[in-house]
Amino acid sequence: MIFNPTNIEEKLRLQQSKQIAQPDILKQVQTIFDTENEKEINIENELKSANSTTSNLFNVELLKSDQIFHIDSIKKTCIDYRLRFLDTKYFKNEFPQEAINKIKALEKEHNITLSGFKIMAPSKLFKLENPDDPLLFAPIGNDYYYLIHKWGNDLNPLRKWRMLPFKSYENLLIFALIVSFALTYLFNYNLPQDNNYTSYFFLLFLFMFKSIVGIVIYYAISQGKNVNSAIWNNKYSK
Repeated sequence: MIFNPTNIEEKLRLQQSKQIAQPDILKQVQTIFDTENEKEINIENELKSANSTTSNLFNVELLKSDQIFHIDSIKKTCIDYRLRFLDTKYFKNEFPQEAINKIKALEKEHNITLSGFKIMAPSKLFKLENPDDPLLFAPIGNDYYYLIHKWGNDLNPLRKWRMLPFKSYENLLIFALIVSFALTYLFNYNLPQDNNYTSYFFLLFLFMFKSIVGIVIYYAISQGKNVNSAIWNNKYSK
C-alpha cells in the first residue's frame, strides 16, 4: 500500500529519540524522583519539629477563603468537642501521603516553605508530655490558620453532647447538681413522709452532691483529667 496507517506511538518515540537520549531520560526521571523524595523528607521533618513559627508568607490572592479559620473558632470547636489544637510534633500517628502532597502543592503554588504546622484532633492521637478526626493547619498570621487537609473518620454525632459536662468548670458543677438531684429523687421513697420531708430531702441531696463531687475530683486527679476549656491547647493535661 502507498499509504500505510500511522503508528502514533512510533512517531512519538522517533521524535523523542531525536531530542533526548534514553540514558538521559532515566537520569532526568531519577533526578525528579530524588527531588520529590527530598521535599517529602523535609516536610515530614518539619511536621515533627518544634518550630514555633506563627506565620507563613502565603500569597493571599491564591488562598481559599473557606479554608481560613480564626483561633477563636478553632478554640470554640475544640472546647465543644473536647479536641486539642497542638503542634504537629505531638501527633503520634502517621501523616497520610495525601496531606504531604497537599503541603507540597501549596509550597509550589505559593513559592514558600511552610512551617509551624498545627493539628486539631482528639487527645488520644497525641503524645502528651504528661504520661478520629485530625485537621492539619498552617499559620497565616494574626491568629489565623489555613486548613491544609482533613483525614480519618468523622466524629461521633453525639460527641458534642457527651462532652458537654466537661466543657468548663461551670458545666461540670451543673452536671454534678443535676445528677445529685436525680439520684436524690430516685432514693426519696425511703424518706419519711412527714413535716420534715423537705429537710430530709435537702440533706440527702447534699450527701449525694458531696459524693458526686468527690467521685469527679478523684477521677480527675487519678486520671490527670481536666475540663475542655483548660486543655484545648495544653500539651500536658489529658
